[in-house]
Amino acid sequence: MSTIKVDGIRSNSATSDAITLASNGTCTANITNNLSNRNLIINGAMNVAQRGTSSTSSGYYTIDRFRSDIGSASTTFTQSQQDLSSSDTGPWEKGFRKYKRIALAGAGTAAAGTYVEATAYRVEAQDLASSGWDYTSSSSYITLQFWFRCSTNQTFYAAIRMDDGTARMFSFSFTASANNTWTKVTKNIPGNSGITINNDTGIGMSIFIIPYYGTNFTADGTALDTWNTYGSGTTHFPDMASTWLTAGASTFDLTGVQLEVGSVATDFEH
Repeated sequence: MSTIKVDGIRSNSATSDAITLASNGTCTANITNNLSNRNLIINGAMNVAQRGTSSTSSGYYTIDRFRSDIGSASTTFTQSQQDLSSSDTGPWEKGFRKYKRIALAGAGTAAAGTYVEATAYRVEAQDLASSGWDYTSSSSYITLQFWFRCSTNQTFYAAIRMDDGTARMFSFSFTASANNTWTKVTKNIPGNSGITINNDTGIGMSIFIIPYYGTNFTADGTALDTWNTYGSGTTHFPDMASTWLTAGASTFDLTGVQLEVGSVATDFEH
């Protein structure tokens, strides 16, 4: 009998090992099925809407845990829980039956103070602290994934903000494959030595998915895909196109939000 001695096993097309072998004879494997308790997001499939299924107010008024906000847009919005059907190619086949929609009443005005947040989700600090993520190490990852659909495509932005200690923000861009087409977004996010997470019931992380921010909240040249020190005002994202905002009666849909420890996006934990 012979022994194969390697440090890891991966696919030719992969960027990380499927199996990592340690010097003590144990291994770590990235398995995409039959894992439980991975998703740090509550209600990521948008199934629960205890407060109601439709509202024209900003805040937590429809989908539980997922708030939406609008301001200075010269129009109003409706946030609502909607049903998926078999024509919703992508999320339907993955078992999703509900989504959250942000619908503008008309064309918005791209003023400096305008903002439209499709969602702002808060993760409790102790859930992160006990998750197994080595958040101070740049070689330890969490992975965020979600499905979205927009009526008018452009470059959108999302971010996670760490709220304990010195606040940090990690921002990234995403686009749809086409107008009115469901697109899956997956993002690996490394730890950082400047991150602090308290083991308490406070807000440990905020997740933002943004259809539009005016220039009061952006700054050309803001670095994406890296951790920046967060401050009020112009430290969120690069300046945004107003294509979606000003198109008139625009919609932005979201479902399948999952946040998990590791660099592999596993199947959504229904």
